[in-house]
Amino acid sequence: MINSMLLATAVLAATAGVAADSTYVKQIQDWRQERVEHLRAPHGWLSLVGLDWLKDGKNTLGSAKGNDIVLAKMPAHLGSITLTGGKATITLDANSGATIDGKSIREVELLDDSHDKPTTIAFGTVSFYLVQRGDKYGLRVKDSEAPARTHFAGIDYFPIDASWRIEAKWEAYDPPHEVEEPNVLGQIDKVVVPGAAVFERDGNTYRVEPVIESPGDTSLFLVFADKTSGHETYGAARFVYTEPVKDGKVVIDFNKAYNPPCAFSPYATCPLPTAQNRLKLRVTAGEKKYSGEHE
Repeated sequence: MINSMLLATAVLAATAGVAADSTYVKQIQDWRQERVEHLRAPHGWLSLVGLDWLKDGKNTLGSAKGNDIVLAKMPAHLGSITLTGGKATITLDANSGATIDGKSIREVELLDDSHDKPTTIAFGTVSFYLVQRGDKYGLRVKDSEAPARTHFAGIDYFPIDASWRIEAKWEAYDPPHEVEEPNVLGQIDKVVVPGAAVFERDGNTYRVEPVIESPGDTSLFLVFADKTSGHETYGAARFVYTEPVKDGKVVIDFNKAYNPPCAFSPYATCPLPTAQNRLKLRVTAGEKKYSGEHE
């Protein structure tokens, strides 16, 4: 009788473990599907076709070669953007046919991508909005019919492995540190590091410093490289968001590590890992190198 009860208990425990594993696998699969859907959206990262920097003063726009910024698939003479003192104002030609935030207006001061909804100018399948990187201002141009989107090659992954969902010890910094983070443009950005996540893997201790991406965020943002970078995974870095810090712990699920926009387009402006976030181990989880990676 006792042996039968023990056997039944063991079976139930094993079944619960399988169910938990299955639930976790489905969570990661659902996350991956949502990630691809966002990537492939009409105005997702795969639609990015240009990044054109503005000069101080007047910048003429359009598809004609004589413009300061040539925008394919736009009217020959779309209009102009005047950049003065960090403010950019667009004036559309009377017969351009383009819209500003979906409206038929001609002139407006542009909100850049630091806002939830940057001012967007659209014509046909092409649109653009203002971005600021350091002291530089540029136009991020998207086309819903971009070859990168219409010929998307899909994403390859490492096998889902629950051991890469790591519960790290959280060492808070008081006060938070401000560190310099490089980006692909060669610029240095100041980012806020609230603490360090410390974990063990294969008998070794590792320490990474995620950042606060936007004020008020509860999840932290980690830009990291590892020994797979440039071989099995994208060379510059991969990104991953942590779960909120709780009870002195923070969960980093590397099964959700993903390629930055720069893996899909040469027109993205991605951050690079700090020296602290270059791990001396192979993180065999998350997204692999994109097979359709641009040259």
